[in-house]
Amino acid sequence: MTQSTSPSTSMCQVLVVGGGPVGMTMASELARYGISARIVDKAPARTDKSKALVLWSRTLELLDDGPGGADAFISAGLVTRTIRIFNAAEPMARLDLDSVASPFPFALMLPQSETERLLETRLAGQGIRVERNVEVTAIDGSAAGVTAVLSHADGSQETVQADWLIGCDGAHSLVRHSVGAQFEGETLASDWVLGDVHLTGYRHGSDIEVHWHREGVLIVFPIGSDRFRVIADCPMAATAQAPVPDMAEIQSLIDRRGAAGLTAHDPVWLAGFRINDRKVSAYRHGRIFLAGDAAHIHSPAGGQGMNTGMQDAINLAWKLAMVAHGTGADALLDSYTPERSAVGDRVLAEAGRLTKVATLRNPLVQDIRNWAFHTILGFAAARHAAANTASELAVHYPHSPLNGPTAPGGLKAGDRVPPVPGKACTDRPVFTLCAEAGIATDIIAAHPDLVATAALPPLPGAALSLVRPDGYLAASGDDPAVVLRYLDAVRTLGRAG
Repeated sequence: MTQSTSPSTSMCQVLVVGGGPVGMTMASELARYGISARIVDKAPARTDKSKALVLWSRTLELLDDGPGGADAFISAGLVTRTIRIFNAAEPMARLDLDSVASPFPFALMLPQSETERLLETRLAGQGIRVERNVEVTAIDGSAAGVTAVLSHADGSQETVQADWLIGCDGAHSLVRHSVGAQFEGETLASDWVLGDVHLTGYRHGSDIEVHWHREGVLIVFPIGSDRFRVIADCPMAATAQAPVPDMAEIQSLIDRRGAAGLTAHDPVWLAGFRINDRKVSAYRHGRIFLAGDAAHIHSPAGGQGMNTGMQDAINLAWKLAMVAHGTGADALLDSYTPERSAVGDRVLAEAGRLTKVATLRNPLVQDIRNWAFHTILGFAAARHAAANTASELAVHYPHSPLNGPTAPGGLKAGDRVPPVPGKACTDRPVFTLCAEAGIATDIIAAHPDLVATAALPPLPGAALSLVRPDGYLAASGDDPAVVLRYLDAVRTLGRAG
């Protein structure tokens, strides 16, 4: 006779559900700021697939600001500086990423399996282990906290009492279902094939190739050595799921749509998929939050998905840490939805436009598209704007409720502030003052728990600027009272408008 046992009970400040790149980024940022977090995932191990393949400049900047910096990621990846666009096999346009004003003026090609390995190593250095084979089966949120039931691999159950819970559990998110958030959108009427393969005959080193052909698109992403990602669209099959291609189909697509002389061999991963464009309207539900694919999924065009999710995590972590430490009011967390939902809307729209442009079928419209891209990308300003968008340096928060007043002629509130070389990683969420030391002293003394002790040089156009923990401008001006009022508002209301 088996003796039944009662479920165990435990407590933590934050329970992170989902151990992929978004969940691990979230747990790492929280740990960096001294918040007790657990991270669980129902999968037995991290992914061994290439999946999300690129880390963009803005994500690398934010990783570099965290524990350990970005060097390990860069060392493990392949630097890509150019995207080449072809009309079938004829060169048509190119986009050079080294024009972006960032310490990381490139796309870093890094399989998701490696990104997860490096994030897991970062977490281990912070004393956190991803608890795998642990499934969240029930969630109940209230004004006082969140209760979650965990099912472990040995069949035991555990009840966790957390102050907050963050759902980073992907497109089929249990957390999203638990809060009743609608995942609104559509499934596009086409199939896509993916081949993580080895190629011989590739002529452009680490450059990305995009081939627009009469019958569809073919994109080739270098991964490392002679390993590449090949993606192409195909007519939608009359099956419940997109069929998995074989190597003969991959080679046929390359022969018809790509450059001559390419031979695919030794596949690492073959997959078929369909594109869903879906998003929730609210990222916060009381003490429960959604991030990454749990909140938004879209076309892989532009490679923005994982990066957007990781930036969701970095945006939320510093706000949650301030509230947990008592230096920011709970209403600070209300800025998460308007800031990140607006970014999600832009990413969905831009990825959708890229997909539609790449998969046009009408020959006349294709010719107009090709002429337009060739002409537009002939202008340096257009190439620079496209590079800023692709690298995510263009992400900003112009309508954030956290935006304070700013000096005329300088950066606007919500704009990204270029990283300062050598800036130290902080172990608490603090704003940074950009001002002469004499101006900053009194502000730092008035809010020592909200402002970094070392001021940085002034930004152009303002004697005094206040930069958020995630590197966006909060407020600026010539009068210290502007910044003091802003910090008072963060502490009392979480709003600065």
